[in-house]
Amino acid sequence: MLSLLSPVEVDALMLSLKVAFWAVLCSFPFGVMLAWVLARLDFPGKSLLDGLLHLPLVLPPIVIGYFLLLILGRNGFLGKILYEYFGVSIAFTWKGAVAASAAMAFPLLVRAVRLSLDAVDTRLELAARTLGAGPWRVFFTVTLPLAIPGIIAGMVLAFARSLGEFGATITFVSNIPGQTQTLPLALYTMTQVPHGEGAAMRLCLVAIVIALLALIGANWLEKRFARHCEG
Repeated sequence: MLSLLSPVEVDALMLSLKVAFWAVLCSFPFGVMLAWVLARLDFPGKSLLDGLLHLPLVLPPIVIGYFLLLILGRNGFLGKILYEYFGVSIAFTWKGAVAASAAMAFPLLVRAVRLSLDAVDTRLELAARTLGAGPWRVFFTVTLPLAIPGIIAGMVLAFARSLGEFGATITFVSNIPGQTQTLPLALYTMTQVPHGEGAAMRLCLVAIVIALLALIGANWLEKRFARHCEG
C-alpha cells in the first residue's frame, strides 16, 4: 500500500501513526486514573471536573489549540519554562501534535474506561479486600482485568480520534510538511491544490483502512481477554 503513495503522503501517514501512538500512550495512565476517580469516589466539585473533562468534545478544536499555544508556546507560562531551562520546544513540532491529539482524545478514553469501571461489580472488590488484598492489588488483579474491554475500546477511540485530529493540531503546530503535517493536514492540503484529488482520495482510503484495522484488532483483543477471564 505504501508503494502507491508519494513520499509526502508516506511521511504524513507515518507521522500520524507516530503521533496517535504517543498520544494514547502518554494519556493512558492519566485516563485510567481519572476514570477510576470519577467512577469510585465522591467529592465536592466532581460534576465540575466531569464537565471540564468533556469540554474538548463540545468546544471547537481551534479553541483547544489556541489554549495549548497559550500554555505550551514559547511565550506560554509552561512552554517558556520548558524552553528556557530545558531547551524543549513543544509548539510547531511533532511533540505539539501529540499534545493536541491527546487533549482532544482524552475525554473519549476516560469516558470509555469509566463506563467499564461502573460495570464492574464492586462486591468483587470488597470480597478481595476482606480476603486481605490491599487497594493496589485489588485494582490490578480484580478491577483492571474486568474493565479490560472498556479500556481497549477507550484506547481504540483515542487512537482513532488522534489519527483524525485536525483543528487543534493546525492551530498549535501549523501545517509543516515532514514535521507537523499529519494525515488530515495532508488531506486538507491536497484538496487545496490543483489536481490534488487523486492524492486526497488515496489518503482517504488509507485513513479508512487504518480505522477498520484498529476496530478489527480491538474486537479480537476483547474476545481474547474475555476467553482468558472465563478460563
